[in-house]
Amino acid sequence: MVIVDNALKARQERGRPIRVGMIGAGFMGQGLTNMIVNSTPGMSVVGIYNRRVERAVKIYEYSGLTDAVVANTQSEVEDAIAAGRPVATEDAFLLARSEHVDVLVDVTSSVEFGAHIILEAFKHRKDVVLMNAEVDATIGPILQVYADKYGVIMSPCDGDEPGVQMNLYRWVKGLGLTPRVIGNVKGLQDPYRNPTTQKGFAEKWGQNPAMVTSFADGTKISCEQAIVANATGFVVKSRGMSRGLEYRDDVMKIGSLYDIDEVRSLGGVIDYVVGTPLTKVYCLAEHNDPKQQHYLNLYKMGEGPLYSFFIPYHLVHFEVPSAIARVVLFRDALARPLSGPVVEVCAIAKRDLKAGEILDDYGMYMTYGEAVNTPEMSEKQYLPEGLVEGCKLLRDVKKDAVLTYADVELPPNRLADRLRAEQYRHFRNETWLEDLVSAPVAG
Repeated sequence: MVIVDNALKARQERGRPIRVGMIGAGFMGQGLTNMIVNSTPGMSVVGIYNRRVERAVKIYEYSGLTDAVVANTQSEVEDAIAAGRPVATEDAFLLARSEHVDVLVDVTSSVEFGAHIILEAFKHRKDVVLMNAEVDATIGPILQVYADKYGVIMSPCDGDEPGVQMNLYRWVKGLGLTPRVIGNVKGLQDPYRNPTTQKGFAEKWGQNPAMVTSFADGTKISCEQAIVANATGFVVKSRGMSRGLEYRDDVMKIGSLYDIDEVRSLGGVIDYVVGTPLTKVYCLAEHNDPKQQHYLNLYKMGEGPLYSFFIPYHLVHFEVPSAIARVVLFRDALARPLSGPVVEVCAIAKRDLKAGEILDDYGMYMTYGEAVNTPEMSEKQYLPEGLVEGCKLLRDVKKDAVLTYADVELPPNRLADRLRAEQYRHFRNETWLEDLVSAPVAG
């Protein structure tokens, strides 16, 4: 949205910048803070939360701000921001409640913690922009219900794959075409990668090995595609999508991978491939007007029936300020769920798992995630990848088997479990998960 730049300039000229509170001070939070501080008029980062508050202070310093205040109470946060001083805190709820914060940006990958902070922000009438695909893919539809209840906006971000795909999808629809495939492109797919194998790459770029692992093992792209599915109604052809199918030919011919009658019958599909040159996301669409088909052919789009539209890059934190401005100034959510979940992400055993083991988090050593249509997810009671951490195995699970709720004992009293159960009841009129979550812990 090119109009965003002028809207932000107007805010700058009026001395009313959008006040951003950032939840998380990792690699992306660092880049985003630097972007806003040094390259985005009409916007300011007024507060950063991190469990280690010194890391939040370091991010301000990285961006050229050396006067950050470490705040531990609500009054300290309010006084510092009112005085024009950036705040660093190890209490995220202080930013969620602050009257001097307009929007929270969640730059974590936590589902449970994210759920608490997002709901707190909603209660205090704050919009939320998510760089947290995991929470969105796991409980995004029910969180949208709460956003509507409080009259606020929840949205993924520009720059990251869900936002980039939805921008392309909306643009293609605006041209009068009917999208049928929305695809993502990876450079690598190996479900058995772990933080040890990814350590060197992570250290080279200053990233978290677990996060890098979630990219390599397919979990992250599954979450991203679930968000797009829930915003479009598109489905996966089968669990796991194309599972690392390599396509290194011309992106203009990528439609050859798909059967037009099949994708029409499904309404539309989400997918991903590996290795396509000069492509980050693609949208395949058809046009039912022969006159427009003639023009599309003239404009070097080919003869159809699936015309290929694509974007060669995603610039992540460089474009997040655009999403923040779209949400706060234009009330535009980039990928609002149409209704309930359409596609979710189930947990798959990365190795043989033994009864009594406690599952680690996604991006670690024990599980990876695959996108699956919600009817299958519900019917077979699959365990979501976003909620694996802390679950205790009740029986052995073979490598590459899908974990189910029957395989584990859930950690007690998790908000995200209750929200997902509410999501199933609200949208699907199913109570089996609610009954399971509320059942007493064995022993």
